[in-house]
Amino acid sequence: MEIAEDHISRNIAAQLKSLRTAQSMTIEDLADLSGVSRAMISRIERSQASPTAALLARLCSALGLSLSAFFEETETAGAPLARRETQALWRDPETGYRRRSVSPPGTGARVDVVEVEFPPGATVRFAAQPASRNQWQHVWLFEGEMDLMVGDKTYRLTPGDCLHMNIGDVHSFHNPATSPARYAVIIDLGGR
Repeated sequence: MEIAEDHISRNIAAQLKSLRTAQSMTIEDLADLSGVSRAMISRIERSQASPTAALLARLCSALGLSLSAFFEETETAGAPLARRETQALWRDPETGYRRRSVSPPGTGARVDVVEVEFPPGATVRFAAQPASRNQWQHVWLFEGEMDLMVGDKTYRLTPGDCLHMNIGDVHSFHNPATSPARYAVIIDLGGR
């Protein structure tokens, strides 16, 4: 049985509020730093809205951490084996892309493995992520096609291709095909 998406949404809400208050930030402070409205932050923290991937990345950057580190923090430590049915699964409400945290949580590893299923025609754009400049990732495509914009260059990936990049440089992910794309993201969390 997979971890329910509403459970993940509640964890996102609790984690966002916890990280914000741990840094003695008000909702207004976080809104100013992230460019996300106070009303939206409040709705997310009360589990009344699920943030998009791009919006959550902006909030994470304002809090000084990456999206991957944010999700790792919402997971509790457990055994060194993460069975598929216990892996946290999150769906971006805007594009429908599904992000599965494959790595066993709480191991302290510098590497995080994520599986993504990206819908046909979908695009996710990310603002600059200064907090992620010390993190690198590989995107290894298994099925479909993906266009990744890194800096001012766009790379077309087809099955078997693997692209290495700095997380802070990634601007967008786009599936130009009419079928879903499936890929792994292997993240070197650097000096967290």
